[in-house]
Amino acid sequence: MHAAPEKTMTAISTHDRFGPFGGRYVPETLIPALDELDSAFDSAMADAEFVRTVDEMLSTYVGRPSPLSDAPRLSEQVGTSVFLKREDLNHTGAHKINNTVGQALLAMRMGKRRIIAETGAGQHGVATATVCARFGLDCTVYMGEEDIRRQSLNVYRMKLMGAKVVPVSSGTKTLKDATSEAIRDWVTNVNDSYYIIGSVVGPAPYPRMVREFQSVIGREAREQMLNRTGKLPTAVVACVGGGSNAMGIFHPFEDDRDVKLIGVEAAGHGLESGEHSASLLRGKPGVLHGTLSYLLQDGDGQVHPAHSISAGLDYPGVGPEHAWLKDSGRAEYVAVTDEDALRGFATLSRLEGIIPALETSHAIAWVIDNASRWIKSDSVLICVSGRGDKDMAQIAEMGFLDR
Repeated sequence: MHAAPEKTMTAISTHDRFGPFGGRYVPETLIPALDELDSAFDSAMADAEFVRTVDEMLSTYVGRPSPLSDAPRLSEQVGTSVFLKREDLNHTGAHKINNTVGQALLAMRMGKRRIIAETGAGQHGVATATVCARFGLDCTVYMGEEDIRRQSLNVYRMKLMGAKVVPVSSGTKTLKDATSEAIRDWVTNVNDSYYIIGSVVGPAPYPRMVREFQSVIGREAREQMLNRTGKLPTAVVACVGGGSNAMGIFHPFEDDRDVKLIGVEAAGHGLESGEHSASLLRGKPGVLHGTLSYLLQDGDGQVHPAHSISAGLDYPGVGPEHAWLKDSGRAEYVAVTDEDALRGFATLSRLEGIIPALETSHAIAWVIDNASRWIKSDSVLICVSGRGDKDMAQIAEMGFLDR
């Protein structure tokens, strides 16, 4: 059963499909803007000067390439070599800035100087506010009231850099609702505003565009693994909410058929509880925010609220390319509960002195719990999508260290 699009939405185009997934399901007023964006992106990526400018910003401002770290004590516990792709060491502390740098430069190339964004955990909001400050752009970030409560540090960071943070009180007051409000703003102000979507979701060309800007993660990691070990990893593991860090590290490995691609969703309170964010494992194809992908739905095809301890994974849909990787069998998708993610959070902190974001902690926990899958000669590459500073107040409030 497919969830019906919102009444104001019509299936307009089959452009940028991933198998049956993707496309555009948007108000007709957005079609010219998406056509303009599609053309501008293709033109920019064919322009050597634009690509050079993006690369230079990633190097001199973001701090790329991000390191590939050994994890010797974690490797000992798991029984195989574990490597960490350290997106937490980027400027702003997460992978999100790879995409915001590219999209902000594209916005300026298009003559748009007002930027709109949505955010859940706040990392995309911070990354957007950062590049807007750097380039002198007007910045408005939509964020659910529940996420504002959970991620107060990131809200302060956004405001400090000059962004206007708009609380969203509708629905679950989380990422889904923030995205809906950002889209409403864009529809109203499409002539002078540019919407920087933070993940591989939304109508075409956003999933392809965000994936291209994030693929720097996988291109670097692939070369680093070959240089370090002389071979490709046995498996690449990353957390999946909307899916940008996972798609960024997966994409350059997709043609390496011996490399397993494993995406870790948020099982929340358990897959059978109904309180989770595992769209790929428990969802059905449907339309959300302009794209056809797997979606959490109730019996009537309405969007079912998602839950995760991690604000960045608390989304009832997923990028359409992940849906295709699942259905084609190229990637395997699994899930980890809130409690197990907290254990992964503590384990990496205590074994390696690296405090991961709660999103990344899901991937860490899954690798630990599936140690029997690996042999000593294997190697596992984990994308550390962000650092855990943003989650410390939330975890401290839970009294986690007192357990």
